[in-house]
Amino acid sequence: MFYGLAKGLIPTGRYRFEHVLQDIQTLNQRARSGELEITAISIHAYPYVADRYALTSVGCSMGDWYGPMLIARPGVAMEWLKHPQRTIAIPGKLTTAFLALQLCLGKAPPAFTPVVVPFDEIPAHVRDGKADAGLIIHEGQLTFRSLGLELLVDLGIWWQEQTGLPLPLGGNCIRKDLGKAVCQEVTDILRLSIQYSLDHRKQAVEYALQFGRDLDRDLADKFVGMYVNDWTLDYGPRGRAAITTLLAKGAAAGLVPAIAALEFVTASSKG
Repeated sequence: MFYGLAKGLIPTGRYRFEHVLQDIQTLNQRARSGELEITAISIHAYPYVADRYALTSVGCSMGDWYGPMLIARPGVAMEWLKHPQRTIAIPGKLTTAFLALQLCLGKAPPAFTPVVVPFDEIPAHVRDGKADAGLIIHEGQLTFRSLGLELLVDLGIWWQEQTGLPLPLGGNCIRKDLGKAVCQEVTDILRLSIQYSLDHRKQAVEYALQFGRDLDRDLADKFVGMYVNDWTLDYGPRGRAAITTLLAKGAAAGLVPAIAALEFVTASSKG
């Protein structure tokens, strides 16, 4: 998404950007303390910071008939996991993957025990028997079978079957105290960067490869196509409905605070 911005290939006017590369769980935690002016965030985490941040209409990662995956060693069944003694390695308690998993398996007893593990270590964690199952995001979705693991459920498919909507996983948010004008201008710049990256896909993927884990170019290109696409340019009415539905179901289950109304900063037509 940020190839154009990071490499100085788009105009940024009066703004200068410092790129902070951290995993999403860390960024979720930093958002709760308001440290960053702009940050990627899990949709699950947004209710906890909605008083301080607005979602930008650009920069989302949407699972459209695919999403986070629950994986295990051969022979493990979904129903067997619904027990407090069963452990599931998760990438973070504020990740949208974890919210979707709780909605899928149920929070109330019989419940599972979540264990937070760095996202890129989860497949090996499960392979080595350190957890009964694992919730994978990012590149692991394309490589877990090489470790002899099996798919129990694709939460993107499960969610679509339940709601008819894509699963909104992550987005960008911007601090409201910057003021409406700055929020608008910065959102327009972010959209320019995403559009530039989509228009120069090969170069953008080559740039992104330096941050990838265990992916060759073809797998990286496939992964990018899953989560950086037309949805990323704008949620649109259906994407906003997906976020509203996910957070409403989460609030009804007592998993997230209720939000009266979602606040978006929409990119301008010239952005």
